[in-house]
Amino acid sequence: MLRGHKHFRKYCEPRVVSLGPIHHGKPEYQLTEEYKLMLADKFIGKTGRTDEELYGIIKDKIKELRECYDEKVTQKYSDEDLAWMLFVDGCATLQFIDLVAHHEKVKDFKIKNDQVAFVEQDLFLLENQLPYQLLDYLVENTQNSGDRKSLKTSIQSFINMHSMLDEDTEPPYDENAIHLLDLLRKRLLAPINKKCPSPGKDKSGKKRPCCFGKTVTDNHQSSKHKKKFRHDWHSFRNVQELREVGIDLKHSKSRSLREIEFTKKCNFYPGILWMPEITVDDSTGPKFFNLIAYEMCPDFDNDFGITSYISFLDSLIDEPKDVIDLRKAGILRNLLGSDEEVALVFNEIGTDLVPNPVIYRKVRVQIQNYIEMKSMTWISQVIHTHFDSPWTMITFLAAFFALGLSVIQTVYSILAYYNL
Repeated sequence: MLRGHKHFRKYCEPRVVSLGPIHHGKPEYQLTEEYKLMLADKFIGKTGRTDEELYGIIKDKIKELRECYDEKVTQKYSDEDLAWMLFVDGCATLQFIDLVAHHEKVKDFKIKNDQVAFVEQDLFLLENQLPYQLLDYLVENTQNSGDRKSLKTSIQSFINMHSMLDEDTEPPYDENAIHLLDLLRKRLLAPINKKCPSPGKDKSGKKRPCCFGKTVTDNHQSSKHKKKFRHDWHSFRNVQELREVGIDLKHSKSRSLREIEFTKKCNFYPGILWMPEITVDDSTGPKFFNLIAYEMCPDFDNDFGITSYISFLDSLIDEPKDVIDLRKAGILRNLLGSDEEVALVFNEIGTDLVPNPVIYRKVRVQIQNYIEMKSMTWISQVIHTHFDSPWTMITFLAAFFALGLSVIQTVYSILAYYNL
């Protein structure tokens, strides 16, 4: 059970704002209820509709929206109360996203900068997700077509800002997303120029909402397979061990966490592990932890892409020195603080995960085959230990050249002596 994870509260509970029915009404989030009403009012004002009109639209769809949540979560709310809650939360969320995406200040709402950062983080918590169809209803019922397009662009930009990857290209707008966390997952796993992965589906093939209050459990692999996969995966080597056998790390230009590659020219050249660059900050741990929790949802049929990526990265990181090398290679951009903190985050969220054994299999096999070339290993160790910088290599070559000249001079001296 993921709820039994010792860091569940640290990474999964809202910091300042609750959205939807799961955490609604808790005393620690009452302060932000006033802010939500202010944001919602601002959003309604630019839709060209009255609050009664928009609320009526959501109320008409409430049975459909109620089905997005586990019955235990919504049973205490009447249709009117649930519709009002989702209406306010949906409007407030869209207004907040629009402000942040356009880099507009939220000082008019008296929200401090640190609270803004916490709200952004709270928008990607699994138990704080709003059905994306709710947001889409509100966007599509904005009367001005230019405003509708602007809102869709804001959502794309907001997801891109939080993708932890390169922000150069906007992801496509996806009205079939389950929620914002699902949209973030698609952005992280799908190359921009390719079709996004399909949303979660049940066994009948129909799209289903995922984990709105449902119990989050481990994935459905057998215990025997879990044990085998964990053993196979975690026998993989960390950064220091890879470097000792002549494997360099470099960041790729890819914007997908799926695209990790291993290349080598020939036996006497270093192998190269290519990985996309990601930014690590205060929100990285919570976002990845909640994405992993989402992939473990019992009604979400997926390939555990995020889980597998974190398992792969965690296998590379055993100590701060590994983070330093990943940072120097341009694979990790550390905005969190110390390298020790980064190592701790990935070790915490990477605990007891069961990755998809197929993902990155080719890379792991290529690296293992490379390592098993015994003739290559000792040469690489000498190079790694004694020639880790260009200056040591230059010094060695100069000394070798001087030694060669000395030997030649000695030979000529001996020959000259006997010729006498």
